Amino acid sequence: MALLYRAIATVTKPIAPRLHNLIRCMSNVPENTVYGGPKTQNPNQRVTLTHLKQKHRKGEPITMVTAYDYPSAVHLDTASIDICLVGDSAAMVVHGYDTTLPITLDEMLVHCRSVARGAKTPLLVGDLPFGTYESSTHQAVDTAVRILKEGGMDAIKLEGGSPSRITAAKAIVEAGIAVMGHVGLTPQAISVLGGFRPQGKNVASAVKVVETALALQEVGCFSVVLECVPAPVAAAATSALRIPTIGIGAGPFCSGQCDMNYSLILQFVFQILQHRYHVFICGVLSCNELGVCFVNHPAFLAHDYVGEESWDTLILDRIAMQVLVYHDLLGMMQHPHHAKVTPKFCKQFVRVGDVINKALSEYKEEVTSGSFPGPSHTPYKINAADVDGFLTELQRLGLEKAASAAAAAAEKIETVESPVGGSPIHN
Repeated sequence: MALLYRAIATVTKPIAPRLHNLIRCMSNVPENTVYGGPKTQNPNQRVTLTHLKQKHRKGEPITMVTAYDYPSAVHLDTASIDICLVGDSAAMVVHGYDTTLPITLDEMLVHCRSVARGAKTPLLVGDLPFGTYESSTHQAVDTAVRILKEGGMDAIKLEGGSPSRITAAKAIVEAGIAVMGHVGLTPQAISVLGGFRPQGKNVASAVKVVETALALQEVGCFSVVLECVPAPVAAAATSALRIPTIGIGAGPFCSGQCDMNYSLILQFVFQILQHRYHVFICGVLSCNELGVCFVNHPAFLAHDYVGEESWDTLILDRIAMQVLVYHDLLGMMQHPHHAKVTPKFCKQFVRVGDVINKALSEYKEEVTSGSFPGPSHTPYKINAADVDGFLTELQRLGLEKAASAAAAAAEKIETVESPVGGSPIHN
């Protein structure tokens, strides 16, 4: 029998690729799709909820960074970031809207698929965009299922606060989908909040942050994002919860940190280019992939050009336009796979990819060591009277440990900020 199997394998080996394609044609499942989404999953390498629980139990900080496209996902993968969030903040930092509200589910799915192809190691979390989960638990579950099946994510994130959001989170968890909660400043609720304003700066607001985080934990969320809240409030929530907290503008006392300012790393590149080139965005090749036309700046701006050549000759001989792919021109993709497909005619005018990788590695190191966020990146304060009121309310709720953590955080922040012989300043 073994000889028969070996003979069959020998005969079919030359036609195996064609046989595979034939089988694929007979299937209604896209070739790049598996149960977990359009990515090659390696369970021995990918970060899972089990890994996060182990890090949390050991007291090891967790790192999370947003990504919206393939290049940024590759950079996060290279830097060994724990969690990659495909955030609805793409509406603002990629699409140019003033808020996160306009982005659609279909647009989010494009971003999710792009990131899933680039990030093979981090846990992938996709935001539920505004208007896709508020109507009913049925709508919430349907949207979450699409984020996983069509977007290739491992989990979803939703903004908590109202009882209906808590109910939606519970329904999604019961459908078998991992959920990350989000409290504090919730950008999808700016109509109610009155803008992008920090939360937890008075007793009632601070207590609400902690209670909402606890409610999200109780319905099964594996983690909670704390955005733009004072450090003592974040410390109280972190102490009260059994699950990790991820801080963004919430001080150094969370279980992990999230950086959503990834795109700012690129600003210096355009300053360099402005000195040498006049850059035009000439067309969209695909989502987040731009073609760039550039010509020598002095030759193009020929208003005071003096010479025997006519303008027509100047156009033909001096400033014939060229086009290069944005990512190739800026050297964004320092990655073996991309190097294979980068055309030989493309010149890299700067190696942004190296700078990005260095910045992400430093971010992870500083979060892991506890040096980030420091006092200068913990801007949101709660005054001393409200701290006392907050501690009293926590004790009334039976959260003695959380009250102690908040008191210790407030004392530490006050000690760091107070000059010798001076008094702390609370904003």
